[in-house]
Amino acid sequence: MCSNNRNWQLLAILSAVVAVTMATGCPQTPPPSPSVVSPQVTASAGQQAATEPVGQQAATDATDTTAKQSGLLLELPLEWCNTPDAMTLLPDGNVILAVPNFNDTSQPPLLMKITPDNKAERFFDLPPNPGTGEPFGCLGLCVAPSGDLLVADYQMTGERASRVVRIVLRDGKPVEAKTAISGFAVSNAVIVHDGHVYVSDTQIDAGKKPATSGVFRFKLEELGEEPIVLKAPLVEDPHFIATIDVFNEELPLGADGLAFDDEGNLYVGNFSDGTVHRIQFDADGKVAANEIFAKTEFMKSADGLFWDPARKRIYVADSKANAVQMVFPDGSVETLAQNGDTDGLDGGMDQPCETLMRGDELIVSNMDWPVPGCVNTAYDKPCTLSVIRLD
Repeated sequence: MCSNNRNWQLLAILSAVVAVTMATGCPQTPPPSPSVVSPQVTASAGQQAATEPVGQQAATDATDTTAKQSGLLLELPLEWCNTPDAMTLLPDGNVILAVPNFNDTSQPPLLMKITPDNKAERFFDLPPNPGTGEPFGCLGLCVAPSGDLLVADYQMTGERASRVVRIVLRDGKPVEAKTAISGFAVSNAVIVHDGHVYVSDTQIDAGKKPATSGVFRFKLEELGEEPIVLKAPLVEDPHFIATIDVFNEELPLGADGLAFDDEGNLYVGNFSDGTVHRIQFDADGKVAANEIFAKTEFMKSADGLFWDPARKRIYVADSKANAVQMVFPDGSVETLAQNGDTDGLDGGMDQPCETLMRGDELIVSNMDWPVPGCVNTAYDKPCTLSVIRLD
């Protein structure tokens, strides 16, 4: 199915949400950030699909009796931000925040800098997508070994118009945006590990049942002056390494957040199915296993993921549940923090989409862009960043 049809399907899916939220100012735009995963027994070479959960790992869930409460880190400037998303930490301690502004697309997208003393600064105004002319739909981002930023650009229109863009930094300042990889359906999370760039594509084919999403891998040395152009169909591109099926038909959005543990295993958040996949590699770097690693009734979605090397756990931004979940090495799940519907000014999470460790603080980005099934029912100004102190 072509991406034009995919986007029209997504618009139809969200029409009911828009009808409910129009009174509060939530616009008619489809969501980019969610992720989805499901079991699949067969897999073709080089495109490993997910298997059922290993052993009893998916059943070893535990509720956390010592759940923490988030606090307010920062109220984001109204003149710049109506929809925050992903974050990355620079070596100098500054946080870069992607601001796609999907709640009001008349407000231009940008990258914002959050200083160590929690001041918001304008960092880089993102140029429109050259293929569609539409605003830059900035989602996942990370720091490359070169010091440049790699940022996903999700495009809601066009034929596979989403991409990954390199923001060139000189002396810590952004100077230009250059397309690095083009041809994604819904590019989402971006992460660099062991000489490779990994990118999740959240909705490769929404027409299939289950819907298809997945993960791509690129050697850093491939990213040159000319962009990599993905082949069609995407699942046959040589960079495509893992299929993530999506069983949620109401909102068929799949592979989302990405994180690596200390052993080199890749974890993929499945937004709509609310599961976390583990992808393991053999000695040659080929996918050896793709399985549902963590699943529980109380984890309603799996958006951004972050691996905590000190505490040996993954933090999962559970957008639908207004929660941050913790996934442990045995696949068990506990709730770190959770709250009801809020505008975020009380420090509560307002549809969390991403987490980021800064010292002993877990910063939470509140996207505040309701989709079906969310505790968060409406967009309300201003947007906020929450913080959970892990002492």
